[in-house]
Amino acid sequence: MTNILVMIPSGEVYDHDCVRWYNHTNVQANLDHYHNIGDAFVFDSSLKLLNFDRIDVLRIREVRQQDIDRYNAEYDYCFLRGSNYVHASMDWENAIPVLEQLKIPVLAFGIGAQAPSAGTLELSATTKRVLSLIADRSETLGVRGEFTADVLWQLGIRNSRIVGCPTLFRNNDPDLRIDLPPLDEVRDVVFTLRREVSGSYAKDIDRYLGLHRDAILELAGRFDVTVAAQGEIEEKKILWGSAEQREAALAHLTAEGWLAGPLDPMRQLYRDRLFYSDVVAEYEQLMRAQDLVLGYRLHGNLMALANGVPSVYFTYDSRTAEFVDTYRIPSFDVFSGKAFRLEDYWDQSLFERFNRVYRQRYRDMQAFLDENGIDHKMRPQPAPRLRAVG
Repeated sequence: MTNILVMIPSGEVYDHDCVRWYNHTNVQANLDHYHNIGDAFVFDSSLKLLNFDRIDVLRIREVRQQDIDRYNAEYDYCFLRGSNYVHASMDWENAIPVLEQLKIPVLAFGIGAQAPSAGTLELSATTKRVLSLIADRSETLGVRGEFTADVLWQLGIRNSRIVGCPTLFRNNDPDLRIDLPPLDEVRDVVFTLRREVSGSYAKDIDRYLGLHRDAILELAGRFDVTVAAQGEIEEKKILWGSAEQREAALAHLTAEGWLAGPLDPMRQLYRDRLFYSDVVAEYEQLMRAQDLVLGYRLHGNLMALANGVPSVYFTYDSRTAEFVDTYRIPSFDVFSGKAFRLEDYWDQSLFERFNRVYRQRYRDMQAFLDENGIDHKMRPQPAPRLRAVG
């Protein structure tokens, strides 16, 4: 039997390798709480790559010797769920004394660094120590891209491997590719929303939000657009709240300028075409039914690509820029000063770059798991056919 631990999970596990948000049936309990369900995408996808019999949570909020003894005796390895951990304000709670006593391997599974919108990246001594401990307890660390690998190199960590994110490989398909249909055949489109943002991520919030809204409305004039939220409180209240909560959410969005008057087409989209779910499988079901998915959400867009649906990223910080570079995903720079035109990205040659790099990154993720001795489900790629020359 293979028993594994997860460090910093995001959601509860059901049906062995599926993830949904905690207490997801209690709608009111979660309405006033922002959580990015995209983190649950990563957790769910990680489990779908791994062969295991039992999973438990590595508890780092408190240090209990009986727990640590049990981890060392009963579990084969622990993995740190991929996320944006390498930044100035990361709180690791009591991870250091726990990791220092673990004797089993500890894997970083697609972690990333976040540069501030201005200034240099400063890391706490705690973050540096946690990363060093993980590096010492694994053959390689799986990281998001070149920027993260460079940050770790500057810390003296030399054993990183660029793997991107487990979400792209969740279907264990070595032959995944994106083939564009004719643009005039595109009908169903999802725009992945990230309305909440801070100045530490986006250097110009007015530009970020204004272009955000304009892009949604321009696309909605051409296609059947669904706006997919990933945890925004007001959007959840509009979908699931009481009449009073819904009206309060609409008033809040109007006061912020995101919604306008009664005839605002965005208000109509929010009434008829707004989506959110606390269950990863329901997001995947939505994405599979689309002709195109694009927008601001890193993992929402990635869920589409993982299922063979074309996606265009709107990049606005070091995290999204690093990600599209890792996979060569077609992308639009929100702060370029240009207008977004879908036709500029509806070019199969752009997606052939993604198709080529996907195959390499698939091999990288597989090699990462193999070299760390992890039993996994990733199917091998077929050997390339040799062509006669001359």
